[in-house]
Amino acid sequence: MISSAARTAAGQLFSPEFRSVFIKTLGLTLLALVALWFGLTSLVEWLALPWLHALLPGMPSWAGALGGIIAAIALAFGMALLIAPVTAIVAGLFLDDIAEVVERTDYPGDPTGRAMPALRSLVLSARFLGVVILGNLVALLLLLVPGVNIAAFFIVNGYLLGREFFEFAAMRFRPEEEARALRRHYAGTVFLAGLVISAFLAVPLLNLVTPLFAAAMMVHLHKAISTREAGST
Repeated sequence: MISSAARTAAGQLFSPEFRSVFIKTLGLTLLALVALWFGLTSLVEWLALPWLHALLPGMPSWAGALGGIIAAIALAFGMALLIAPVTAIVAGLFLDDIAEVVERTDYPGDPTGRAMPALRSLVLSARFLGVVILGNLVALLLLLVPGVNIAAFFIVNGYLLGREFFEFAAMRFRPEEEARALRRHYAGTVFLAGLVISAFLAVPLLNLVTPLFAAAMMVHLHKAISTREAGST
């Protein structure tokens, strides 16, 4: 069930039906990341470098160059951490579009889910952003623990991403409490699907479209679970 949903979602990312949303999401994400890079660079030049010169007056030119290299490395590391929340914000604007395309093209005989109201969508996007930031902070701290490190990234993000994206897909057809109850009932399956999403997130460049892949995958997973639920009643 999970592997089928993942393969189908991955294949759809670059299909003609997804192309418009894909281009918009990728373009806005790259623009946001470029703006953040220049903003953080300006902040470092404005705050950190004058402070360093004041702390170490008369330092040789090579020390300033070394400081610039270290600052660039730190900025690059910071940008890597910001990719997940930035893509979450941007893609959050288009998740309903992705879900609707999947439902319309792959399940033409089923009713299309309802898009969430703008205010509710904004609240969920903000909550998802908080979840992503918190999850990555926890994973970053656990990276310092020997024997845990990389596994922490996948476990934390697998749980959080699986939970949020499955509930998003389910809430297009169910009340919020019912969607949460369904996710809890299939917690193991949703977590394993979340691990697939976190693996996608760990791949450079692909991580820019992780939310789109996750939304499409969870629509397929929710459909499969709903079919199983209907068959067991």
